[in-house]
Amino acid sequence: MNFASDNTGPVHPRIMEAVVAANAGAAMPYGNDDTTRAARDAVRALFEAPEAAVEFVATGSVANALALACLVKPWDGIFCHRVAHVEEDECGAPEFYSNAKLILVEGDDAKMGPDALEAAILQAADRGVHGVQPGAVTLTNITERGTVYTLAEIRALAEVAHAHSLPVHLDGARFANACAALGCSPAEMTWKAGVDAVSFGGTKNGCMGVEAVVMFDAAKGRELELRRKRGGHLFSKHRYLSAQMGAYCADGLWLEMAEAANARMAQLVQGLARVPGARIAHPVAGNLGFLDLPRAAHERAFAAGAQYYTFPGGAMERAAPDAAVRCRIVCDWSKTADEVEALLAAWAG
Repeated sequence: MNFASDNTGPVHPRIMEAVVAANAGAAMPYGNDDTTRAARDAVRALFEAPEAAVEFVATGSVANALALACLVKPWDGIFCHRVAHVEEDECGAPEFYSNAKLILVEGDDAKMGPDALEAAILQAADRGVHGVQPGAVTLTNITERGTVYTLAEIRALAEVAHAHSLPVHLDGARFANACAALGCSPAEMTWKAGVDAVSFGGTKNGCMGVEAVVMFDAAKGRELELRRKRGGHLFSKHRYLSAQMGAYCADGLWLEMAEAANARMAQLVQGLARVPGARIAHPVAGNLGFLDLPRAAHERAFAAGAQYYTFPGGAMERAAPDAAVRCRIVCDWSKTADEVEALLAAWAG
């Protein structure tokens, strides 16, 4: 019963089979192979963007960092929510790769609103040469609190950004889960809504370790290539990254896995009615949820073998038996209905 992260889930057999198939014989290195060319075309087709620049990397952190570095200058600021993934979980990688500064924007349930973004841009612009310049906007979807930006909300934020000539980046580590939650296509959640670049995640959704950086302005492609190489993220045996992404995009596997993960989380949320004292901390849109549960319920679950995180660190030790302790629950593509029921039963006692 491991609900700690979608990173704990196994690789989908079709992804693993594709990697094994790519292992046959020799192939040119550094992405100059047929597997990589086919995977790039598959991503372009998925996003309905035949001219987009597409490159593959092994981690979400470097995907975000490289994309943002291509969008800003060293004296720029990157506007993001206060609890965006680029702020909370990447150890300063976006700043390291871009030399720009993250500018934090408030908003309920981990989402920026257009008015707050507008105010932050104007405040930064008002400092003239003495402050960092407005450079780009980045959104996380699904957010770090498990909520989702709707298409209308993405469009509204992109309109504010573009009114100030700022490009928009979408951190899509859980991009597929957001698409499944919204019932939309990748194109509808990105360039059709005003997004200029996206990190299209595979690792959290059944891949071994691959993310696609997609720049809808093809002119950014050469810079992306050079930054990836300079940053030490151009794989020599690149076909093993590309094989994963090719299989991920084939026959709707990316969406199939996300829908399965989202369904298990929906089952869990519905079952919370049976757990005394359970409360949802933020609206649950996809495969990730924050819940408040009595300490005793957590203790029963951990005793039954469940694994997940509680917040903040040390909260369990300090809490009274009936006090609420917050946890994060994440479902990956492989979670079963029986596992969810076992967790709910343990919580309910």
